[in-house]
Amino acid sequence: MAAPPAAEALRAAVGAGLALFLCGSMLAWLAADGAPGSGGGLFLIAPLGATAFLLFALPNSPLAQPWSAVVGNTVSGIVAVTILLLGGSGPIAAGVAVAGAMVAMSLLRAMHPPGGAIALATMLAGDPVVELAYSFVLAPILLDTLLLVVAAMLFHRLTGRTYPLGHYPEPGRHGTTDPDPLLRLGLEPEELQQLVQRFRQSTNIGLEDLAELLAAAEETLATKKVGNLTCADVMSRDLVTVSSGTPLTQVAALFREHHFKTLPVVDENARIAGIISQNDFIQRAIAARKPVPRPSLAAHPARRCAGRDAPLTS
Repeated sequence: MAAPPAAEALRAAVGAGLALFLCGSMLAWLAADGAPGSGGGLFLIAPLGATAFLLFALPNSPLAQPWSAVVGNTVSGIVAVTILLLGGSGPIAAGVAVAGAMVAMSLLRAMHPPGGAIALATMLAGDPVVELAYSFVLAPILLDTLLLVVAAMLFHRLTGRTYPLGHYPEPGRHGTTDPDPLLRLGLEPEELQQLVQRFRQSTNIGLEDLAELLAAAEETLATKKVGNLTCADVMSRDLVTVSSGTPLTQVAALFREHHFKTLPVVDENARIAGIISQNDFIQRAIAARKPVPRPSLAAHPARRCAGRDAPLTS
């Protein structure tokens, strides 16, 4: 596993530590104030450290999403408390509790590894949990998890990260709602889902991240393939050009003969002065049904042209 950037590791560590500190302080304040209905469950529990790690260090993981965290921890607590109330104890009961928690999380599509720790810690607590019964699920399990999730949402928003993971359409590079061209050619969500299931990665990467990863890989591969090519490798050498004084009838004939979409307009020194496209030609020829002044033939004056040695990637 590659080491994360130092700044990202520090950001996650500060967020997790700060969130646990604030949540613990709030719970201690509520307990001291005698909050009604708390049932004595206003304290932090050890498995929440693992939950905090996922929420702050791996916020894009499907395992760290609010539904997975809240439902996963809560249903695991319910399973363990139920086994305790039925008289279960010892290693066998602890194993059954963890296994039951895993099954429940799978059925609810709320896979959250700390849920297994919740189930085991609840079984190991024994009699104190039996006294609290299902109120132990409400507090501290559910309450602690909710506080951490809210803290994670606020922290990630303040530090420029997206959490919870979801599809938030961003304007394309052209200022429209269309995705970038590479993403338009990507796989459909159903196909992406089949891929992650085929390789058993549905708990490790979200569909949005996978789509962006594939698009970036395709772009990198394309850049690598043409990285050593220059304009001289692919440019035309038998040029068909026009000048600013070329009659439009001749321009039209060249478009028909060569099936070009654009023609370069050159000056008296055979240097590029601009280009004229079929669309420019048609629009200008049709407008007002009158001849187009010859000086405006170069519809797009040249400002900056690539040299023959310019890389295609530029």
